[in-house]
Amino acid sequence: MARYDIRIFGDPVLKRVADEVTDIDGALVDTCNDMLDAMYEAPGIGLAAPQVGIGKRFFVYDFGEGPAVLINPEIRESDGLWEYEEGCLSIPGLSFNIVRPKTIHIVAYDIDGEEISIEADELESRLYQHELDHLNGKLMFDYLEEDQVKEAKRVLRERTMTAESSGPGLQLP
Repeated sequence: MARYDIRIFGDPVLKRVADEVTDIDGALVDTCNDMLDAMYEAPGIGLAAPQVGIGKRFFVYDFGEGPAVLINPEIRESDGLWEYEEGCLSIPGLSFNIVRPKTIHIVAYDIDGEEISIEADELESRLYQHELDHLNGKLMFDYLEEDQVKEAKRVLRERTMTAESSGPGLQLP
């Protein structure tokens, strides 16, 4: 079982801008490994530190080439637009068509403290942008029309009320 629980919409940590990481050390490595466990268990392909209650600028991911971490990431360039159905571990069971830049150039530090530069396209680009949004206190709801947000919040409230009235043991998707 994962050490961290994934924070769900409504938790104030998800709306805060995360602080820069100043030390890349063994404690950060351990935290990243624990976050990867939570991400795989969820299951997901990315998990930002604020999603587990840590207000720092890093995220873990596995885009199919093995686990990795980006620390203090910044998008330097973006191009094009691409609409794609996107989900979020902090908004379980809901997905929305979100328009984001199709390609990005992102720079960050890896877990060894080395600066890295990545040119990403389509789904890989979206993964980085989605997780970076978490570091900036943004959620998918920030990209939706007001009526879509109201409906999504209604669905989440109903699920919460159903879970609470069903007693212990019910797990939301």
